[in-house]
Amino acid sequence: MPLPFDLLLALTIYAFVSSITPGPNNLMLLASGVNFGFRRTVPHMLGIGGGFTVMTALVGLGLAGIFTAYPPARQALTVVSVLYLLWLAWKVAHAAPPGDATAASDGRPLTAMQAAGFQWVNPKAWSMALTANTLYAPAADLPSVLTVALVFGAVNLPSVSGWAYLGTAMRGVLSDPARLRAFNRAMAALLVATLWPVLRG
Repeated sequence: MPLPFDLLLALTIYAFVSSITPGPNNLMLLASGVNFGFRRTVPHMLGIGGGFTVMTALVGLGLAGIFTAYPPARQALTVVSVLYLLWLAWKVAHAAPPGDATAASDGRPLTAMQAAGFQWVNPKAWSMALTANTLYAPAADLPSVLTVALVFGAVNLPSVSGWAYLGTAMRGVLSDPARLRAFNRAMAALLVATLWPVLRG
């Protein structure tokens, strides 16, 4: 059953606000824009948009029920999420300055597949997907779930791209290696800070 217009509008606003506000994805895109530029960050953005759209659809079709039925699976996901976010924060903090060949292994942005995979260990992505499906597709019927996922897919990419563009615009200010290192470390600290609601709960 198609969503009524007022519900569709509310969903679109929720998708925009939740997609554009700070979180692990957007902080990493900001850092990637600074370190690699907008063009090299495009696969990262596409991976977020595509990966989150698929995740939202699967959550709406019942995947979240696994964690309700089997709590240890949720605990395992939490542990994996924390460890992966800490590893990403370390990578951001130690990112090589552009053109630095001495740290080539750290000198690549996330690929589309890596960014898509990250959605599954991103606490904010889980919260967004669960909330969207609970509020806007409570019957969990296929048309409603797909509508929720497709609205997020349409809204998410332009929303997150603003963060990569902002990072690219900051490249001139952060062309000094010392300032870039300070920025990367600040971004890493903010990434770690996004874990607070998870650890507190």
